[in-house]
Amino acid sequence: VVSVADDGGSSGRLRDELGGLPPGDLRMALAALCDDGNWGKTWRDVIQHRFDSDGELSGHSVGNLLISALWQIHGDHVAGLDWMAKLLRAHGRVLPMSSVPLTIEADVKFPGSFQVVRGQSVLASTLGHVETVRLDPPDPPARHETIEAVAEADVLNLGPGSWYTSVMPHLLVPSLAAAIERSSAVKSLTLNLGSSDGETRDLSLSEHLMSLHRHAPSLELSYVLVDEAATLAEPELERCAREMFNAKLWARPLHSRRAGQHDSLKLAACYRDMLVDAGIGVDEQW
Repeated sequence: VVSVADDGGSSGRLRDELGGLPPGDLRMALAALCDDGNWGKTWRDVIQHRFDSDGELSGHSVGNLLISALWQIHGDHVAGLDWMAKLLRAHGRVLPMSSVPLTIEADVKFPGSFQVVRGQSVLASTLGHVETVRLDPPDPPARHETIEAVAEADVLNLGPGSWYTSVMPHLLVPSLAAAIERSSAVKSLTLNLGSSDGETRDLSLSEHLMSLHRHAPSLELSYVLVDEAATLAEPELERCAREMFNAKLWARPLHSRRAGQHDSLKLAACYRDMLVDAGIGVDEQW
C-alpha cells in the first residue's frame, strides 16, 4: 500500500498535467515485486528507464508514462496497476493509499520560527525539525480494495522508508488508519537504519517512535524491528516500543555493506523469524 503524495520530478509533472495520482512510488513498488526471471527483470529495467534529452520527455520514467496510459485507458487506478503487475509478473499486488492525489503539509520548527511546509519533495529535504504532519485534503477517501486487503491480511508491516513522507501518511488517512488499528493481523514496524539527511536529520530512532505515537496514539504493534546496533546506541528503544505500542522489540543484524541500506536477505530472515515467533507458518520459499 503506497503513498500518493509525490509531487516532484516526473510524477509531479504528470500529476499536474493529467490530474491523476502520481505514479512514481507505485512504479517503484511494482519494480521491487517483479518476477525474478528474465521477463520480469527486463520489464523492470524498462519501466525504471528515464529519458535523457533536450525535450519535454527528459526526466520522465517509462513506467510512469505506461502507468498513466493504463489509467487513462481503463479509467481506474487499481485496474491500471493490476495490468502493470501482470506485465511484470509481479509477486503481490500494489495498491494506492488513497483514491485521490494528496499533499503533505507539516509544521516545521526552524531556529527562531515555525513554518508550514507543503509538498513531499520540499518536506523530504527540509533543514528544520518536523513537529506535526497532516494531509490535504484532511479526510481523503481510501480505495475499498486497500481497506479489504488490510482486513484480510495476516501480517501488516509499516516501513522502512522516508518517515514523514512515506511511512507516516498511511496513518493520516482516517479510514485506512482505522482499518489498521482494528485489524487482528500481526503488526510490525520496520525502523530505518538511522536518520536521513532530510526530514529526520535530527531524530533518534526512539524519537521516531515518539513521533509515530503522537500522530497515531491508538496504534498497537506486535513487533518493532530494528538493527541490533541501534539497541546499543539507544537502550531506551525497548521501553518505547513496549510502553507506546505494546510491542516486542525485535533486534537483528540488518545492515548492508552499502551505508544506510538494509540487506535484503538479512531483512527477509528477520521477517521469517518474526513470523515463526508469532506462530504463523512459513512455507519453503522462505
